Amino acid sequence: MKRLLLHNLGWKLLSVAIAVVLWYAVVGEPLYEASVSAPLLLTGAPADLEISSERPERVSLELQGPPSLLDQQHLSSVAVVLNLSSVSQPGERTFALSRENVRLPRGLTLRRAVPSQIRLYFERRITATIPVRARFANDGFGGYFLRRQEISPGKLRVVGPESHVRRAAWAETDLIDLAGVTGERVFRVNVFLDDPQVRFEDAPQVDVLVETAKTRVVGDR
Repeated sequence: MKRLLLHNLGWKLLSVAIAVVLWYAVVGEPLYEASVSAPLLLTGAPADLEISSERPERVSLELQGPPSLLDQQHLSSVAVVLNLSSVSQPGERTFALSRENVRLPRGLTLRRAVPSQIRLYFERRITATIPVRARFANDGFGGYFLRRQEISPGKLRVVGPESHVRRAAWAETDLIDLAGVTGERVFRVNVFLDDPQVRFEDAPQVDVLVETAKTRVVGDR
């Protein structure tokens, strides 16, 4: 029996190897499924419109493919790409997420996306000039009170979706600490907008000149 098994062993091993190769050629690698959180990328956005609604930063995708493609190296390149070039007017638009929107390595297929649709609201982009308010801490420290303040520039230009810009009444500075300030001093500070949909056109910084005095002057601040 041993002699029978060892007879033409090389040819037998070669036959087994060929059979395995043929099986993979016909059947292929077994398919597995995996979930990945893919970034949502936007392209072709209209120049005069802005998205004013919330949108997901990532989309959960259920993928299928051979295990050799379901590793971190391949899955890290997966992304959802949404083309907005068809949008030309303000209003609400719904986009379906399908294979055409998903960037996948060759050999992987999309089973489903969660969410399967994304609804966005578009508004006109406008600009406006809004005043800047200074914020202070420790006014009156050591008996010195804020007597005068000057902000330069006193107004800044902002840009964003129309409804958000129209609600932006003012911007405010970071907190300015008056502790130990006697007389005049100039602070270079950053300016903050409470609405994340609205942004500054230029660098959000101003100079704030403050003057403190021992006693508060009625009517001055």
